[in-house]
Amino acid sequence: MKLIIFGATGTVGRLAVEKALAEGHRVTAFARRPAALESDHPNLTRLAGDVLDPDAVDRAVQGQDAAIVALGAGRKGTVRAVGTRHVVEAMERHGVRRLVCQSTLGAGDSRAALNFFWKYIMFGLLLRDAYADHQAQEAVVRQSALDWIIVRPAAFTDGPATGTYKHGFAPTEKALALKIARADVADFLLRQLTDDTYLRQTPGLSY
Repeated sequence: MKLIIFGATGTVGRLAVEKALAEGHRVTAFARRPAALESDHPNLTRLAGDVLDPDAVDRAVQGQDAAIVALGAGRKGTVRAVGTRHVVEAMERHGVRRLVCQSTLGAGDSRAALNFFWKYIMFGLLLRDAYADHQAQEAVVRQSALDWIIVRPAAFTDGPATGTYKHGFAPTEKALALKIARADVADFLLRQLTDDTYLRQTPGLSY
């Protein structure tokens, strides 16, 4: 399919680009500095743009079959929610139905799965703005008319894909490592493009 990935040069987005190309998709990598992707794959189109620019997002979405949003902004707020709103609005205008959006474990009802450290130290203090941004981002997606899936990964780690992660667990699940390799996140994001198991749901992702 023709797939656009927003946040394509981020730590997860970059891996999603690589995996999508390996699976035969035609990929548009949308980022402020897409030249950071070193791939010379013939099915890769680099597109420079700012997700906060609705006109740039609109032009990028036109003609696509699906979109993955893997936006990152560190501890900052607003980028994820505002950028995702621009993506959603463009998809609705152009009839692009499938949206896979990367959020975070701890958003919404999955907060119950977190331990004290993540609830009150990380998301309560250190990452408060980022957490609020994810909450607002999810609200934008949920209110859309798209065929959306919101993926909620635990804390990122490095390393190869294992394929043995947990997903779709109950919000009250406690037997979690609260970590997941970026490569496994990318794998799960790509699987949601054609799998309706979690359509309009918010599966968590963790070891």
